[in-house]
Amino acid sequence: MKKSLLLIALPIFAAFATAGAQSTGKSFYDTDQIQEVRIQFPFDNWAYLLDSLRFNGNGLLAGSVKIGGKTYDNVGIRYESDLPFTPGQKRNSLFIQLNFQDEEQNLEGHTSLHFSNALRDPSLVREVLGFEIARAYMPAPRANYAQIYINNAVYGLYINVETIDPSFLQNHFGSSDGPFFQARAHSQYDNFPETCKQRIYGSLEYESDPECYLYNFNQLSKGGWEDLIELTRVLNENPDDIESVLDVDRTLWMLAFNNVLVNLSSYTGHFSENYYLYRDSLGVFHPIIWDLNLCFGSFKNVGFGSDLRLKQLQELDPYLHATNPYKPLINQLLKNETYRKVYLGHMRSIVFDFIENKKYEERAKQMQQLIQRSFVDDPNKFYRYEDFNVSLYTTIGKRSTIPGIVELMDARSDFLEKSTDLAVIPALVSEVKVLGREQFSSRPVDAFTITAKVEKFPKRVRVMYRFGEGSRFMEAPMNDDGKDGDVTANDGLYIASIKPVAGQTQIEYFIMAENASIMSFDPPDYMWNLRKISLEELNK
Repeated sequence: MKKSLLLIALPIFAAFATAGAQSTGKSFYDTDQIQEVRIQFPFDNWAYLLDSLRFNGNGLLAGSVKIGGKTYDNVGIRYESDLPFTPGQKRNSLFIQLNFQDEEQNLEGHTSLHFSNALRDPSLVREVLGFEIARAYMPAPRANYAQIYINNAVYGLYINVETIDPSFLQNHFGSSDGPFFQARAHSQYDNFPETCKQRIYGSLEYESDPECYLYNFNQLSKGGWEDLIELTRVLNENPDDIESVLDVDRTLWMLAFNNVLVNLSSYTGHFSENYYLYRDSLGVFHPIIWDLNLCFGSFKNVGFGSDLRLKQLQELDPYLHATNPYKPLINQLLKNETYRKVYLGHMRSIVFDFIENKKYEERAKQMQQLIQRSFVDDPNKFYRYEDFNVSLYTTIGKRSTIPGIVELMDARSDFLEKSTDLAVIPALVSEVKVLGREQFSSRPVDAFTITAKVEKFPKRVRVMYRFGEGSRFMEAPMNDDGKDGDVTANDGLYIASIKPVAGQTQIEYFIMAENASIMSFDPPDYMWNLRKISLEELNK
């Protein structure tokens, strides 16, 4: 196994001033609000024209939109091209291109807006709740609700999902000009070459013919096909080097999330879809989760056999696809013992942070309470109010069933908590310190000596550190062997000394503690909040 464990490029939260931002102080995507979006077309047959454009490609219909008191003129509007579409239906998902004619026009930096019709979600909370949970662990879109009007008539209550665009990339990765791809929707399989592997979708299997990638991924950047192909080659043929091309930790978070929340309209399900890949300035790809409308078991196919029944969804195997070579992102990563323990640690975090304590249920009820009146008044809603009202707890539908979120997740939580690997208590890290200059000593501290108390049978303890934001993390072992500064062997106090080699004066770090089955982290929210300290502070 390689000495370096994980390449984790933590997000850079840049202040992003935009001409289109609202002046209310609240974001367009703040979760606990319903936005009002008023679309205006200069003609009455807009529905027929949108249907026609959708049939003939991705053309845009010109109009205006009013949001938060500001009118955006000359925008382009169409039905979403990658989502189910029914001609004549009064509730198709919508896409709005704000900079259709004015290149500078944007809203909080975003030049396009996405509104999901919440197909197969009678609760109307799956996507908003799913993204809220995902954002606790990885870069993921914000989402809330939007009441949409077209030509002053109510069109419906929609899910308002933040666009994954240059503004999103800049905010989370500190750049937006790297190779950028989207796994193509599974329906886009016309004229597929016989020389390519058939129906592998966005699974990231390696293909020697570059042309084959054109059918499984949408290119959203000016270049980068060679980088994507190299990612698949390393993943499939040289997985020991995967950290050089992929942010493994964030990938494991995405896979853990998909499994715990039974999000099978994803890489984990049949079609390996609904995710993006962005390569940052350090040369590492990051997966970005997308389209959670069918999470919490609304899509039920894993790629073999028929759709899963409720009990099978509740008891979905934590190691689903671990032995499936046609899902290399799962298969190859979980072969690695360390990655497998990290994955299990991430699953356990999601279960105990949101599911076991029923926080997810409380948030779902709050969201439904927020939108209840708007749902009732929606003239084009897919489901009856009776279905909406019981959808958290009861399966909706007879032939094509949609599980109640709580009936699915309460049983899933019980199942996962009792599973052999997740039932293991993780190593406990506490009393983390960095040793400063001794009292009355004239000798300045020139190294970062990190100590931590670690209990619950740790097998290995490491500190992941970097000297500057945006740089790669490095790894140092923490020892409890009575050597290299450790005073007493086997007393549970672990130590590591890190000396800067290029004049660095500040360190950012977190601790990984591994036992026989699972990995734990300190701080638990290391993805967003690292421990930090400077030599100046240590020498006071």
